[in-house]
Amino acid sequence: MFKQLTNLDSAFKHTRLVTLVVILACTGISFYSSYNARKIIENSQDKVYVVAQGKLIEAIGIDKKEVLNVQLRKHVENFHYYFYALEPDEDLIKKNITKALYLADDRAKYEYDNLREQGYYTGIVAGNISQRIDMDSILINTDNTPYHFTYYGKLKIIRSTSIATRSLVTEGTLRALQAISDNNSYGYLIENWRILANTDLRVEKR
Repeated sequence: MFKQLTNLDSAFKHTRLVTLVVILACTGISFYSSYNARKIIENSQDKVYVVAQGKLIEAIGIDKKEVLNVQLRKHVENFHYYFYALEPDEDLIKKNITKALYLADDRAKYEYDNLREQGYYTGIVAGNISQRIDMDSILINTDNTPYHFTYYGKLKIIRSTSIATRSLVTEGTLRALQAISDNNSYGYLIENWRILANTDLRVEKR
């Protein structure tokens, strides 16, 4: 009888040990699965996908922050191109300015209105002047939103007898919009835009 009780006690301890091991194993598997799931989600958020032939394909080797920086730089570059690239053609000037104003808030509209009231665009047309803009660099801080940028470029004002080169420096912030459109292909809006410098560098005879 005593031997049977000893066997039962031993069997109970063995069963309890097995049960404890199973519980610990299940708990470990559960934590491991949760950890892996979280890592997969985090990794997927850092990946970039493109649509090709109707299928979503991962763009291997492209960092999400790098893509953001490229998009912001391109938006800033496009705005300055459309705002400053001018030819002696009223329709072309209006077309470019309209494109620029889709990319920025009323601060850009305010600057445009000032130039128009001063007769700047009329002078471009009347004097057969072409204006070019060449980007030197764009500095963007992507650590905080809205994203702050500083644009460095050169303006070339081409007349029949001379080419004037000016240094242009502007700054502003970029706010992400809810959607992209045909008029705003990157989905950002330039805010608080202002011109820090627009100074003469040199004048060359033609």
